[in-house]
Amino acid sequence: MRSLSETELFPLFYDKILSGDIRTFSGLKEFAASVTENFKSNPALMKGFNLIRQLYWGFFSGLNQETHSRLWKELVIPDKDFPEAGDLKRTLQISNLYICMLDIHGYTKFCMEYRKNLSMMHILDRAIENDVSRIAAKCHAISQRERGDEIVIVAGSAADAIAVTLGIIDFFGKTNILANPEIFTGRSGESSVLPVFKVSAGITGGNTTSPLIITEKGSLSGFLLNSGARLQIRANELSANESKVMIARQVEMNFLKENSPVKDSLANNKALYFFYTGHIEFKGVMIPTCEIVFYENQRYKENFSAEMIRLLTSIRENLWEQRIFCDLADLIIKAASVMPKFRVVPQIQIAEIQVFTNESVVHLAQKAVKAYNEDEDFLLAVKILNQLIEIINEIPSFDRHVYDYIIGVSDKYTMLLKPYTDSLKEQVEIKAPEIYHGNYLPAWVAAKKSIVMYEKLYEMGLNSKAITKKKSLWYSIIKQSDMNFKLYSGKK
Repeated sequence: MRSLSETELFPLFYDKILSGDIRTFSGLKEFAASVTENFKSNPALMKGFNLIRQLYWGFFSGLNQETHSRLWKELVIPDKDFPEAGDLKRTLQISNLYICMLDIHGYTKFCMEYRKNLSMMHILDRAIENDVSRIAAKCHAISQRERGDEIVIVAGSAADAIAVTLGIIDFFGKTNILANPEIFTGRSGESSVLPVFKVSAGITGGNTTSPLIITEKGSLSGFLLNSGARLQIRANELSANESKVMIARQVEMNFLKENSPVKDSLANNKALYFFYTGHIEFKGVMIPTCEIVFYENQRYKENFSAEMIRLLTSIRENLWEQRIFCDLADLIIKAASVMPKFRVVPQIQIAEIQVFTNESVVHLAQKAVKAYNEDEDFLLAVKILNQLIEIINEIPSFDRHVYDYIIGVSDKYTMLLKPYTDSLKEQVEIKAPEIYHGNYLPAWVAAKKSIVMYEKLYEMGLNSKAITKKKSLWYSIIKQSDMNFKLYSGKK
């Protein structure tokens, strides 16, 4: 067997790689060993590797050991003879891999508005392709555009995943959240003419039980990709008008762990706050989630984080008899107290309130607590809770996480009203002689023939001291009912 020169060897590699006969670097080495003696020192081998990477690594075709050291370590099986080359892993169950899914708000509207101005559309396309890739590379991550305005990013650490996400938000939103002088996220050249875009994002990863599959064509699939997409959808549900980032709680834990010895610029500047939002169900899978709070005007959420955690703990422990209702009311009170001042004139009057303000929401929630705790008037308490849903729906600035939990908890308590009122009615029927005295008893009997009068007297009966053990009756119905609570996001 004679030695072949680079100009003789590479055409052989080229044909085999292009035809698909060779798709891996290990396969290329095996073929090279069969045709030449000096393949280990022949530059054609690395040229062949670069061609394999471009053709068959798909999403990871831009992966480079020098610029993506973390990802290279996690994604590539290195070759013992050529450490700068290797084979891409196809099934991964590793802790140090993170998926970021991003969606640009207003992309479709922009395309419709500038459909006759192709130069503007090309500028946006180049920004998505080039600037996003540049920012990702600076954060040691890899990005790929999917279906117009969707962006998928793979990062090798929680810090990188969060940094690249915030960097892209900075670029499209003309903000400076990342504030890292080594990573330029500003607009320059033609991209400066683009309008401000908001971005919703979901980040997941950092868990060895979450597989990621790389197909033969280099595409991504698996739970990590799906859960990242679900978190992005959740972020979009929470805010269609502002940039929002939802993450799996494992990402927060790993970010804090990575920054425990030496803090990066985000951690050092305390630019982020992780607001715990509980377990959310995505197509049968429960994911503990957080919102990354990075806008200064939203840092007020820190002030009701304790109330949120207390409610979530009560829900997890299934404490429906008393704790959940009161914890939810406390959360509403605290959230309304610390959030920016609002004044909303409703189109339809609710609870006799002419103007919705922070104070009116607090007062109504306090009234609900009194009805539930002190008066044991559970019917009124749940009625007020449903009124709060209508009111908060009119307040765009009210925290959506809190609003969603009000709806979910209220649905469960509303479900109890019929069996509860049916049981109370039975008691009123049985104890009518004790409740109604003098002319009231004959009137009660006669009222059964008139539904209007019956309902009025029934209301009187419900409030009578003769009706005892309301609390035990309410609690027993709770125990007999299916009170499993899950906050759900996305399509079922």
